[in-house]
Amino acid sequence: MSGNNDRSDERENPHVVLAVDPTAPGDPPARVVVELVQRSATEASPPPTVTMDGARPLVVRATEAGTGPHLAAFQRIADENGGNRACPSPGYEASVRYVADVLGAAGYDVSTPRYPLPKRRRRPGETSCCNVLAQTRTGDPARVVVIGAHLDSVRRGPGINDNGSGVSALLEIATRLGASPPIRNAVRFAFWGSEEDDMGGSTHYVRTLSRSDLDDLMLYINVDMIASSNAGYFVQGGEGKSRKKFGPPGSAQVAVVLVEQLAAAGVVARTVAFDGESDFAPFISAGIPSGGVMTGDRQKKTEKQALRWGGKAGERFDPQYHTPRDRIDKLDLVAMDRFTRALAGTVAHFAMSADGRPAGGRAAITSG
Repeated sequence: MSGNNDRSDERENPHVVLAVDPTAPGDPPARVVVELVQRSATEASPPPTVTMDGARPLVVRATEAGTGPHLAAFQRIADENGGNRACPSPGYEASVRYVADVLGAAGYDVSTPRYPLPKRRRRPGETSCCNVLAQTRTGDPARVVVIGAHLDSVRRGPGINDNGSGVSALLEIATRLGASPPIRNAVRFAFWGSEEDDMGGSTHYVRTLSRSDLDDLMLYINVDMIASSNAGYFVQGGEGKSRKKFGPPGSAQVAVVLVEQLAAAGVVARTVAFDGESDFAPFISAGIPSGGVMTGDRQKKTEKQALRWGGKAGERFDPQYHTPRDRIDKLDLVAMDRFTRALAGTVAHFAMSADGRPAGGRAAITSG
């Protein structure tokens, strides 16, 4: 964990203000603002309702601990189940129950559709695994913003950064947003199984969608590792010469919003190409505009990146990657907080957009 992680004096008892302007269909996209508003520890009453540039706000209180309880839960689950949460395994099934319980308590209808495992991945008595899905009850179901993170770990470790961090961010956003927010477009939260085994959960999900179901998807946002101890700030999409690396038309627009939201959270991100190694891959193959975020894994941080983001040059972004050391005490919680806020802002932006699926070619992104 980097030395600048102690920000408790800056973030005591935060809550979130999501300000949206619920204009009529066909009007320009609404202005959406997501920000952390500070309050003193002695303030017991709800925060005041405020307006920003005429926007009508939705105020959603966040817990003081934020994503912390989710991270602790995944660490405990791994510790109690042989040190991992691989799919399939008792640790994975316990993770599924935890995610489903959190989403259910927030008012969502939750499904856990199963998918068959390839024969080479099967163990005695284990022929299938499952994803976890939940969607807002409000917003147009024919215009769906999908945000996903893989729920499984490798068998060699608990996977708290990879990818308990991404899952915890999604749970925090889903809880703050609520199951019935005043939004234009529906938001679907997806927690994938078998990402560590060739993206089995997300691939089966996308391949079994009907043409109509695919047409309903506006875009996909992938969240995979956002708390690496030597963190970088990477946005995937809008870079590269092929669709496999750049993404389908509209992917650059998704990346632009992610970069802008990270800038609002206080950091300059770098855009990079898709690498085919996470759950965005089947969405890209299906032609869905996609973007992703990560703090880095086995690659080493450069001198330039260390000057920009802090941390140690010449060392891996995540020295604990795919090892038993990928535990809660190794996380960069500042990076995780920034990404969680940026992702919340990105979801809000597209959930309130009056436009349809993002389209167009390469966008102007400063990658640095």
